[in-house]
Amino acid sequence: MDASVIARGLRKSYGTRVAVDGIDLVVRHGECFGFLGPNGAGKTTTMRMLACLSSRDAGDLSVLGMDPDRDARALKARLGVVPQEINLDLELTVLENMLVYARYFGIRRADAIPRSRALLEFVELETREGDTVDRLSGGMQRRLQIARALVNDPDMILLDEPTTGLDPQARHLVWERLRALRTAGTSVIITTHYMDEAERLCDRLVVIDHGRVIREGSPQALVEAEVGRAAIEVRISPTDAGRVAAALGGRHVITGESLVVFGDDAVHLARAAEAVGVPSDDITTRRTTLEDLFISATGHALRDDQER
Repeated sequence: MDASVIARGLRKSYGTRVAVDGIDLVVRHGECFGFLGPNGAGKTTTMRMLACLSSRDAGDLSVLGMDPDRDARALKARLGVVPQEINLDLELTVLENMLVYARYFGIRRADAIPRSRALLEFVELETREGDTVDRLSGGMQRRLQIARALVNDPDMILLDEPTTGLDPQARHLVWERLRALRTAGTSVIITTHYMDEAERLCDRLVVIDHGRVIREGSPQALVEAEVGRAAIEVRISPTDAGRVAAALGGRHVITGESLVVFGDDAVHLARAAEAVGVPSDDITTRRTTLEDLFISATGHALRDDQER
């Protein structure tokens, strides 16, 4: 198998806090691979180890055939990295940011200028090359970070929460650029806590919680295997939820005044709920999502604690 990343028993702690607790994974060449999970799950820590920014405590790790702890210099030359935070030079122009970064890779200015302009066109910033970065919107700054990360023509690009804080239009434009990279053969690895982002972008993903991989596979296959293809949401009192769930059978979750029942036929589930006394107005049918998978697998929704 042509693998870009192979990890076995990957571990990392900060003091007494275990951030990554024995992760195993394989990322295939040319795919979009995702780390999905709540803040604090270990996604960013794992990405930092892949990007040669943090050494591992234990386990084996190969990235593009190299060990990030031993071959950092050679590996960084083949990687593009987009961190969570905006780390552009706000006082330089868009083009100047690109050219300064190109210098880190020993790219001659005569080559860096046309390459940078082509990348700015790729992320639809070609008309802003003379503007200082502080005049760009958050979405434009994120697109500039992606362009900058591609200046060395990397074999793999790592993006940590690439669309956090962006408006819907900006998010969709970033998604389009990432799909284009994957189509061109670049391995793309993202972390995200947005379920729709993972579903739209990732060929395969791992669901991480408390530093461990709890599920792995393609988004659709994972959802169908875990919770089926359909769901009904029932507005119901907590005292009645258990009775209705038991009558319907199968996998379900109860949160507050809502009962969600999973299966393969939403119409059948709705009729069964009506048969045990649930008013039709209190029933909503829908397809299952990665959110359902996550809640079913972990027993909770996304947490808000901060990742380190």
